[in-house]
Amino acid sequence: EGFDAGNGLGLHVGSVDIDEKKRATRIHTVVVSVQHDDFLGKATEISDPEKAEIMVIASDIEHYVFPKVVDAIPDGKCKEIAKHLLQNDFALLVNPTGRFVIGGPNGDSGLTGRKIIVDTYGSYAPHGGGAFSGKDPSKVDRSAAYAARYIAKNLVAAGVAEDVTIQLAYAIGVAKPVSVFVDAADNHTDLSNEQLAEEIQKLFDLSPSGITKMLNLETPIYSETAAYGHFGREPKVVTKHFCNGKESLDTEVMLFPWESTELSELLMSHFSAHYK
Repeated sequence: EGFDAGNGLGLHVGSVDIDEKKRATRIHTVVVSVQHDDFLGKATEISDPEKAEIMVIASDIEHYVFPKVVDAIPDGKCKEIAKHLLQNDFALLVNPTGRFVIGGPNGDSGLTGRKIIVDTYGSYAPHGGGAFSGKDPSKVDRSAAYAARYIAKNLVAAGVAEDVTIQLAYAIGVAKPVSVFVDAADNHTDLSNEQLAEEIQKLFDLSPSGITKMLNLETPIYSETAAYGHFGREPKVVTKHFCNGKESLDTEVMLFPWESTELSELLMSHFSAHYK
């Protein structure tokens, strides 16, 4: 899956292709976030030192880090599979958010967050490693989890399947998801899981800004998520009052918008030709 060495090196397999037995067949994306010296930033003879730095780091990752990762695998069969996967063509994204010269607490301090399982599905459904609370909607740990919940609920409400799991995978600094995976149990359409995933990408803008707009996430709706979880709640419109001592403001907001099934009729119409 990946590791994060304390703001030093984060190496993550962003997404992999799997077969019908859920065995990895191809690495699709590898994301590397690594702090480094300003070793080319002052080189005036290089027109684009940032790009040059990334090329040097990417080359070092491929020639030094990947072989060490493979050599550290104790099982011989797994080692051969890893070698095969790393020989395939895949996207290697190095520091996609920009240069990583300043690290540690000076460059990356804040609230990590806890309670990720009790805030979502308990042990019922798989969950990524990112917490919700303390993060704004630009962080897909929060907004994409809400979007996956919203879309899955509406697909079930539209009668597409009895149970839907949606997995969204992102690479840091890349707006669109690098992978959309759908597992529809008791599928009532003639579409495969892969085809359902393609339809979802056509219907929804799954970038952080697109999700924020879709669910109206830049509104004061988060204090209610501090207790009793984020999912399985009742969506409702409330009026909130704010006052700073001089001015006051009343605003209407929808709480837990990702729990709404308002899109079910639209999805029923969209998939109408595919119901069994």
